[in-house]
Amino acid sequence: MARVSRELRTQVGVVGAGPAGLVLSHLLAARGIDSVVLEDRSRSYVEQRVRAGVLEQPTVELLRRHGLAERLDREALVHHGVQIAVDGHRHRIDFAELTGKGITVYGQQEVVKDLIAARLATGAPIVFEVEDVRVADALSDRPAVEYVDGGERVTLRCDVVAGCDGFHGVCRPSIPAGQLHVYDREHPFAWLGILAKAAPTTEELIYSRHDRGFALYSMRSPEVTRLYLQVAPDEDIAEWPDDRIWTELATRLPTADGFQLLDGPVIEKSITGMRSFVVAPMRFGRLVLAGDAAHIVPPTGAKGMNLAIADVHVLAGAIERLVRSGDESGLDGYSATCAQRVWRVQHFSWWMTSMLHRFPDHDDFQRQLQRAELTYVVNSRAASTALAENYVGLPFGRLYPEEDR
Repeated sequence: MARVSRELRTQVGVVGAGPAGLVLSHLLAARGIDSVVLEDRSRSYVEQRVRAGVLEQPTVELLRRHGLAERLDREALVHHGVQIAVDGHRHRIDFAELTGKGITVYGQQEVVKDLIAARLATGAPIVFEVEDVRVADALSDRPAVEYVDGGERVTLRCDVVAGCDGFHGVCRPSIPAGQLHVYDREHPFAWLGILAKAAPTTEELIYSRHDRGFALYSMRSPEVTRLYLQVAPDEDIAEWPDDRIWTELATRLPTADGFQLLDGPVIEKSITGMRSFVVAPMRFGRLVLAGDAAHIVPPTGAKGMNLAIADVHVLAGAIERLVRSGDESGLDGYSATCAQRVWRVQHFSWWMTSMLHRFPDHDDFQRQLQRAELTYVVNSRAASTALAENYVGLPFGRLYPEEDR
């Protein structure tokens, strides 16, 4: 049982020490706004959990502006294109030529390590392994996060609670039933992902459509490869020994042009279901949601972490307006502002997913339509440009500034 509680005060209570919560804490600090970051997992856990690895150019530029990209710039892999494989043949989408931009491959856990180290270096608080987290008084002007730390019940009073605690966190369920509109779709497949101690075979990601199912070739460093296979949602990982994984990857990845997959010891493997999920609005009083707490996208478009950081880019400005002058207009418009990017990213991720995966209910006619669309995308400059523009990341701020003209 928790001991007698004590009460603390800060300007922003940030629930969750993932990319959304940590980046928000740095954006607020740059504006002179205090925050406390709360995380129910240990520091070692959040720094080691393997997640996304592709950073859009606007994400990298934001991290650089705030002095958070020193190790990223030293160790990350910069890619200027991506490869799409259709019927065993690779086609390159040249990001640099089509958009003048690129992407950066750097694991989410590495981003989290950098963000935690930078915050702790300033003396700003991150409280790990908190328990029994609850949001209280969200409709008041002094909401609170209640939690147990080291056996003591703590009430953290603040101006705003930022719910950055992911899809399975406590913040979204704290909003009363009927206050959120939920858009949800579970996809009829999952990804089996592996990390392997293997040097990359090629310098760019390969997205491969195959009649046996989708495969993705990626990397995390010059020594570590990241690969994915489409599997059934109820697949048993015990049925996928390493030899079977490498055989299936070699089958689904392109071979017609001499590509030969380099294999190696599997470091980690897991199966992750795929869904599309959005809630609206992303605010209930002074409780504001960001990142996976508000939306999930299929990983095919490499957007999850980038979308979370785009959310908090908007949120930091809205919070600054509130704490500086009591002006809630930024919070009032936060959800609508974010929704424009959220649905653009949802569409792009759905489009990439629907083009590249084998759907169990598709007949031969639908599969031929899928092949035709992919063939058009890789052979049309206009279609390739649309893919490249979305993949490297649309600028933060208004997505379509021409609407203001």
